[in-house]
Amino acid sequence: MYNSVKAVIFDMDGVIIDSEPLWRRAMIKGFAQFGMPVSEDECRQTMGRRINEVVDHWLNYHSVTKYSSAEVELAIMDNLLELIESEGKAITGVLDLFTFCSEKKLKIGLATSSSERLMNAVLKKLKLEDTFNSAVSAEHLKYGKPHPEVFLICAENIGVPAEQCVVIEDSVTGAIAAKAARMQLVVVPDEDTKHPEKFAIADHTLPNMKEVLTLFKTLVK
Repeated sequence: MYNSVKAVIFDMDGVIIDSEPLWRRAMIKGFAQFGMPVSEDECRQTMGRRINEVVDHWLNYHSVTKYSSAEVELAIMDNLLELIESEGKAITGVLDLFTFCSEKKLKIGLATSSSERLMNAVLKKLKLEDTFNSAVSAEHLKYGKPHPEVFLICAENIGVPAEQCVVIEDSVTGAIAAKAARMQLVVVPDEDTKHPEKFAIADHTLPNMKEVLTLFKTLVK
C-alpha cells in the first residue's frame, strides 16, 4: 500500500523534537506556580492534547477558580520555551527521514496540537523553517486531536488525498486522530510508554526513527 504514498505528515512533540520530557518539566513547574501538584505520570495522561485542554482539565480536577486558564497556560508556555531554547534537540534520525522524503519527492507536512508560538519556536530552533510544505497548529481549530481536523487540513494544504498520506505519531491521541483521518500510521512511542498495546491501530509500531527510515526505504518506491 505504501507505493501510493505521496506525503508524510509528522507530529511535532516527541516526533521531530525531543520535547516530551521538557513538556512534563514545564507543566510540573507551571502548575506548581499556581498551587496545583501534578506528577510526571499525570502529565503523560494528557499527552497529545492541546495545552488549553490540559490546563482546563487540571484546573477542574483541583477545583481552582481564582486563576484563569490563560494565566496558567502562559506560565507553562514560558517555562517550555525557555527549555526548548536551552535544551531542545531534534529526535535522533528524523533529519535523515526528511532527506529521504525530499529525495523521493514526497510532500512533507507538520500537524501539531501545540500552539503556533511553540511550533514556530521549534522550527526556528531546529532550523526547519523551510522543511515543510505545510505546517499546521491545532491551536485555533475547532477541534484538537484525537479529532482528525489538523491532519485533514494539512493534507488539503499540500494537495494530497488522506489515503495517500502516512502519519508519524508518538501519542495515543495522535494515533487515533490519524486513523480517523483515514491515513496510514507509523507510531514511534515515547520511550516511557508503558502500554504499547494501545497502538494496535497503527500500521507499524517501531522503536525509533532509524527503523522508520529502514521501513520507508523498503516500502516507498
